Amino acid sequence: MSRRWLVAGAVLGAVGAAAAAIVPEEAEKRLNRLAAKPIAVSAGALALHQRLLVADLHADTLLWDRDLLRRGSRGHVDLPRLQEGGVALQMFTVVTKSPKHLNIERNDDRSDDITLLAIAQRWPPATWGSLRARALHQATRLTAASRRSQGALTLVRTAADLDAFLERRRADPRLVGALLGLEGSHALSGDLGNVGVLADAGFRMMAPTHFFDTDIGGSAHGVTKGGLTAKGREWVRALEERKVLVDLAHASPQTIDDVLAVARRPVVVSHTGVRGTCDNRRNLGDAQLRAIAATGGVVGIGFWDTAVCGDDARAVARAIVHAVRVAGAEHVGLGSDFDGAVTTPFDAAGLPQVTQALLDAGMAEDDIARVMGGNVVRLLRTALP
Repeated sequence: MSRRWLVAGAVLGAVGAAAAAIVPEEAEKRLNRLAAKPIAVSAGALALHQRLLVADLHADTLLWDRDLLRRGSRGHVDLPRLQEGGVALQMFTVVTKSPKHLNIERNDDRSDDITLLAIAQRWPPATWGSLRARALHQATRLTAASRRSQGALTLVRTAADLDAFLERRRADPRLVGALLGLEGSHALSGDLGNVGVLADAGFRMMAPTHFFDTDIGGSAHGVTKGGLTAKGREWVRALEERKVLVDLAHASPQTIDDVLAVARRPVVVSHTGVRGTCDNRRNLGDAQLRAIAATGGVVGIGFWDTAVCGDDARAVARAIVHAVRVAGAEHVGLGSDFDGAVTTPFDAAGLPQVTQALLDAGMAEDDIARVMGGNVVRLLRTALP
C-alpha cells in the first residue's frame, strides 16, 4: 500500500472516529424535544379537526436518520404521527448547512454542523462535501419512503398530483401528501442552473437564505444582512419560471423588501412568528405580513418558543390570531418547524390542540379551516406546475 493511501486511510479513520462520537439518535433527542404541555381537546374540537384539510409548510424531518413510515420515539414527524394528527399535506424542508453556535443574531458561513451529521448517518460520500448532493439525497429519501408506503405517503409535484391525491384522500383520510422545500439557496452551489436540477428532483419551494448570508441575498441572522443581489433577482425569475415558490423565512428585512419588489407570483414565509406577540429578529412585523398577503401568499406560523414566546398551543393560537387580524384569514397557515432542532409543545399527532386553542380564542370555524390548511391547498393549486 502506498504512502498516499496510508495517509488517506488515517484521515478517513480520524473522520470516522469523530463521526462516531456524534451519535445522531442522542443528538436528535437533545435537539428535537417536546415541551410536554398539552391542552385538553374537546370532542367538538376533535370532530372539527377531523373535517379539516390540515397542511404544514415546514418540517426538517429528512435531516434525521429515522424511518418515515414507522412511529418514532424521538423527534416530531413520521407517517403514523401525521396520520394521527390528521395532516393532509406536509412540506418536507431540506437543510444542507448549519453554522456552529447557531443563533438568531449573527452567523457566518465558515463552519458547518451538517457535515459530521452526514458522515455519522452514513450518507453517501458525495454529500460530505456537496450541498447540492445533500439536497438531492434527502429528496431521494422522501421518494423511497413514498414508494415503500404503498400509497399512504404520496409525493405531490404538480397541481394535477394534488387534485388526484385529494380525491383519493376523500375516501381514505389517513393518506398524507408530501412536498419538498429547500432551506437556503446555498445548496445551489453558486450555479443558478441547479434551480432546474432541484426542481426536476421535486423541490417546489426554495428560500434565498437560511442562517447566513448567501450570494442570493442577506439573512436576518447573517453578518451583513443585506438585500437581494443581482444574482438573487435572476434567482427569483428562475424560480417563477419553474413555478417554484419563493420562501422568505430567515430572509433579512431588505431581502424581503427586494423580493417583494420583483416577485410576480405569490411568495410564502414557511415558518415564522409575529412581532405583535413575540418581538425578536426572527419574526415578522405587521407591514411585512401585509406585504406578503398582497402577493397572494401565505405566512406559516411556527410552534417553537422563539416564534411564539410560549410553550403551548395557546401561544401558537395567539400568534395566528394576530397574523389573521393583520394579514387576513386567507393568508395565514401553519409552519411548525417540526424536527428543526427546536422544542415544540407537541408533535404532529398533537395538532388537534391548535384547533382547540383557536376555538378557545374565538376564531370562527371557517377561518380555522383556512388557517389549518385550506389556504395552503388553495395556494398550491395555483402555484404548482
